[in-house]
Amino acid sequence: MSKRGPSTEQIHHPFRAPEGWDAVPVPVMKASTVLFKNTAELHRPRRQDGISYRYGLPGTPTTYTLAARIATLEHAEHCVLTPSGLSAITLTSLAFLQPGDEVLLPDNVYGQNRHLAGGLLARLGIAHRFYDPLDASAFEAMLGERTRLVWLEAAGSITMEFPDLIGLLRACRARGVLTALDNTWGAGLAFNAFEVAPETAPGLGADLSMQALTKFPSGGADVLMGAVCTRDAALHRQLVAMHEYLGYGQGQNDVEAVLRALPSIALRYRAQDAAARDLATWMAGRPEVARVLYPALPDSPGHAFWRAVSPAASGCLFSAVFRPEFDARQVDAFVDALRCFGIGFSWAGPMSLAVPYDLSRSRSLGLPWAPEEGGTLVRFAIGLEEVEDLRADLAQALEVLGG
Repeated sequence: MSKRGPSTEQIHHPFRAPEGWDAVPVPVMKASTVLFKNTAELHRPRRQDGISYRYGLPGTPTTYTLAARIATLEHAEHCVLTPSGLSAITLTSLAFLQPGDEVLLPDNVYGQNRHLAGGLLARLGIAHRFYDPLDASAFEAMLGERTRLVWLEAAGSITMEFPDLIGLLRACRARGVLTALDNTWGAGLAFNAFEVAPETAPGLGADLSMQALTKFPSGGADVLMGAVCTRDAALHRQLVAMHEYLGYGQGQNDVEAVLRALPSIALRYRAQDAAARDLATWMAGRPEVARVLYPALPDSPGHAFWRAVSPAASGCLFSAVFRPEFDARQVDAFVDALRCFGIGFSWAGPMSLAVPYDLSRSRSLGLPWAPEEGGTLVRFAIGLEEVEDLRADLAQALEVLGG
């Protein structure tokens, strides 16, 4: 072979890793262009399972490795990855809803899902209504001819009500309505989304389970990614088709980061769960606090439903409702006085977080407590700091609140 120029030599360099080479980390394979061995391979029909090595956007072996591992985590057969948790929600709704359909959402649904329903979906002629996730009987009466999709969320966003999953899923199953569970809180560890109560309701579960991999699967507060899982091949094909229309892709370094974090997810979940239980119980005993919203506490809304589905896990989140005599300005001062808690959205990362919320415009059916019971709410996301340090920090900040 004649001597080629340096650019040509680099582009067509013959070195390849030996066949069968293996290591603990998953190789990171980045590509936009994917090379075919010959034109016969180029013309070969696409596989129907959604795995495509024709171009880098659908995925690389690194991407599909993560998808397979998330499917295993979720007790599913199929998984598609998306650039964020919100994009996973959008993918699901657009894949299964058409103009004239209706989607039902819990009143405590993640705020961006509410925004999607009232914005883009409404512009496409898709109706939506909100339901009380604690009242399965009233929910069943809402299911109509146009209802095509029901979103479930366990536990609910910010106010942490645990829904009557068994009752809601039974109602949807009886009417043949598709169900999608936002399983970010449970992360595939708290309970099985596809069989939520195997002893009391065998075979009862959601049709689809989505997660923001940004949270527990990543664990580092440095990755945005989502996933939608299912056990149904036909539903998976619909997701893959919409995924292609939307042009969703993931950066391979982000995929690598989640793959690196997954082996420790169960350890981190248990540690953050235990710390949250300790601190939620402590906060519930404080005189400044009217109530703590945390599924494992007996007086938290939906506690009995939580016990029926997820008694061994309660996540890293809890919310404290402060007594009415403390106004929003005072509660903000409490949050500002915290030193171990960052002020920021998201959760399940190494740093604990605290965010005050005004819920006046994020509920359609009211709040699960009377106004005279409490006022401003703060959501706490417990990280990996020492529990004693977090408790001491909360105590000193509560002194600012009282002052």
